[in-house]
Amino acid sequence: MREIVRELFDFIEKSPSVFHVVENMRLELLERGYEQLLESEAWNLKAGGKYFVIRNGSSLIAFRIPKEDYKGFQIMASHSDSPTFKIKENPEMEAEGTYVRLNVEKYGGALLGPWFDRPLSVAGRVLVRENVAAGGRIISKLVNVDRDLLLIPSLAIHMNREANDGYKYNVQKDLIPLYGMDLTKGTFMEQISEAAGVCAEDVVGHDLFLYNRTKGSIWGAKEEFISSGKLDDLQCAFASLKGFLAAEEGAGESVPVHCVFDNEEVGSSTRQGAASTFLQDTLVRVNEGMGRSSADYRRSLSQSFMLSADNAHAVHPNYPDKACPTNRPKINGGIVVKYNAEQRYTTDGVAAAIFKNLCQRADVPCQTFHNRSDERGGSTLGNLSGNQVAVKCADIGLAQLAMHSPYETAGAADTDYLVRVAKLFFEATVVEAEYGAVELR
Repeated sequence: MREIVRELFDFIEKSPSVFHVVENMRLELLERGYEQLLESEAWNLKAGGKYFVIRNGSSLIAFRIPKEDYKGFQIMASHSDSPTFKIKENPEMEAEGTYVRLNVEKYGGALLGPWFDRPLSVAGRVLVRENVAAGGRIISKLVNVDRDLLLIPSLAIHMNREANDGYKYNVQKDLIPLYGMDLTKGTFMEQISEAAGVCAEDVVGHDLFLYNRTKGSIWGAKEEFISSGKLDDLQCAFASLKGFLAAEEGAGESVPVHCVFDNEEVGSSTRQGAASTFLQDTLVRVNEGMGRSSADYRRSLSQSFMLSADNAHAVHPNYPDKACPTNRPKINGGIVVKYNAEQRYTTDGVAAAIFKNLCQRADVPCQTFHNRSDERGGSTLGNLSGNQVAVKCADIGLAQLAMHSPYETAGAADTDYLVRVAKLFFEATVVEAEYGAVELR
């Protein structure tokens, strides 16, 4: 269990931005013999082949094609992004002729208070112009300023006596990070270019984000808790990849599909988000590449299953009244199955039964989550992906506290539970045996 947690922490530490998440997965897949496909090129797919495709550098889909004809797709989807702050264009701002700050805007539904007074840095990508004399091309370079670079200082209690009585933060005023003293004016993009290994004058664009530098920790009376940035949703993305790679190749009669989408925290309505055509485009091209008809594809969807894996709220020890009276997930209590009558989560009775059966076969506990009936919950990947690829789907996750904080808390045992279930899921096949009957093979 501790080994899995340490691997998770290592993955998160190496993944300070969505682009690093996908790059780390890309390198691991290449090392395991997977071939990278490009959406702009023809795909020469073969039975028994192992492939992956990337969109925007921030979303990835990996899949294996069985040696025999397949029935459907076993899809596990998670997301690469977490709430943070994005660096604006022309970011440097002077203050009092003394300080240099960086202009940022909020990305996603961040819990703002915990961002103060902790070491921060910047990571993402820069777009660089090459071979200008020959007409030039634009390439993307990952960048991570791997040191304590920024901090958002709180206002002292002496200057805001009501700070502990509740305060409404203004992102443009209160959440602006401090970068340096006045002598550092004009150096931010130089630092970014140096970290990327390029010349500042060749940088023509960037997607840069703040990230929390505090390392992951295992803690508690019996080391039962873990805390880290980006547990939502890198805990699920990591577990999905681990299970995908650990699954026996060719074990099932379906195509195992590992998906990681970007932009879930801002609604997924981008070309690389769960609501985009990325998954549909990929599955259609798999179908075409194997010489199957459009009717075959539609039959495959009827015998496919998706796990939408995005973390869930645990019962909070200080706010137990915020949880549903009868569905109260606990940290280390197993994988959470999420329900919502208005279909913000897609789980229905059939999907829940299939997933609970899977957990039982994996000897992994599971538990259930509903929001309180008088509170509106958030949506996630399953219902958005279903607009493009209509398959049976269960929304699941791991129980955590402080969701959308830059330092979240979860259970030390739960990552291993999800890896075990993901492995079995990618080895399985879900088929409709007859009307009203579904088999998990």
